[in-house]
Amino acid sequence: MNDDYFRIKRIKGYQILDSRGNKTIRVKVETYGGISATGDAPAGASKGSREAIELRDQDGGVTRAIELVNSLINDSLRDFDVRNQLGIDLTLIKMDGTPNKSKIGGNTTIATSIAVVKAAAKSLGLEVFQYIGGPRIRYLPIPLLNILNGGLHAGNELKIQEFIIIPLKFDNFSEALFAADEVYKNLKGLVTERYGKVYTMLGDEGGIAPPLSKTEDALDLVYTAIKNSGYEDKIMMGIDAASSDFFDGNHYEIDGKKLTPDEMIDYYVNLASRYPLLYIEDPFNENDFARFSILQQKLKKSIITGDDLFTTNIEYLRKGIEMNSAKGTIVKPNQIGTLSETFEYIEFAKKNSIKTIVSHRSGETEDSFVADLAVGVQSDFIKTGAPARGERTSKYNRLIEIETDYGLEYYGKKIYL
Repeated sequence: MNDDYFRIKRIKGYQILDSRGNKTIRVKVETYGGISATGDAPAGASKGSREAIELRDQDGGVTRAIELVNSLINDSLRDFDVRNQLGIDLTLIKMDGTPNKSKIGGNTTIATSIAVVKAAAKSLGLEVFQYIGGPRIRYLPIPLLNILNGGLHAGNELKIQEFIIIPLKFDNFSEALFAADEVYKNLKGLVTERYGKVYTMLGDEGGIAPPLSKTEDALDLVYTAIKNSGYEDKIMMGIDAASSDFFDGNHYEIDGKKLTPDEMIDYYVNLASRYPLLYIEDPFNENDFARFSILQQKLKKSIITGDDLFTTNIEYLRKGIEMNSAKGTIVKPNQIGTLSETFEYIEFAKKNSIKTIVSHRSGETEDSFVADLAVGVQSDFIKTGAPARGERTSKYNRLIEIETDYGLEYYGKKIYL
């Protein structure tokens, strides 16, 4: 086949729905070789202030973004080779010309960027993860499953946004996932028994959202579900505090109390002394690099992780590395706006021994792309919600498919942290 086969013939935008029933953008890339592929833009409820800006209409729709895709982006990228990911992404970045993608929208750029990488893989007869990672791929990531929801992801009074289980000591990904699913079902049973079946309603990411207000009560429920399922020695726990959402500028309002930033350090240390908290994400507001560092020093065995702290931006990750703020970083492609910038971010993190957690958003679609991305970049972890709801299970099922067809090892088996 000649190079014309890989050249872009047309780029088209669609307005679709995400898992919260909100409008988002899908971009389709078609080549002269008859190949087509789509990319969807997810959306977060809890966002860092430094994230790439979504281009939205006043009513929340994305018709302006669609118009840009069908005109400016289509005209500018026509005849580009889909294998030239960097060239295409740099064109999008230059076309926007702002530091946070505010002109044409990070949702517009990431949907286009994803569609391009998928079209390139398809054109070459490769799986997306193979195209991204090449021959270095050996492992499947460890899943972080958010099985109990609070914060902006739920309708209860919990301030902590996510209560997470981490199936670590298993021989393969499928075994780890199915064990986590047992815990999830056991948790449903506990909530039904204590509060009634009506309170097994789900939060935005598929986790259960019982009528709780105190962090300790939620952790007790999750830990009990783990022990009842017989996985106390194999499944660890984690939380995503998303603490910027309950910080008023001076205090953190949590568990019916107002705590100072220094008191929050003791708060987390106390929790980690009572529960197997391997993972703590965004324990402080997005500007408090110093207290992230103090907590990481005090909890050397835990992976303190930045999401709002870094927003998939090398500038802020570099600062975090200089201050020893965290062992881990969330990777959300839509926070930065293109895959080329995402790849650069991941490479920088890995060079500095920062663990990577490729992540979904609370507003997702059924597209399983982040599963391929996590495998392709050999991420340590993947974070994509509870084992429920199609927009979450599509990612897990894709990882099972990859494991079954390509025999990749499970990263949890390698490290047993």
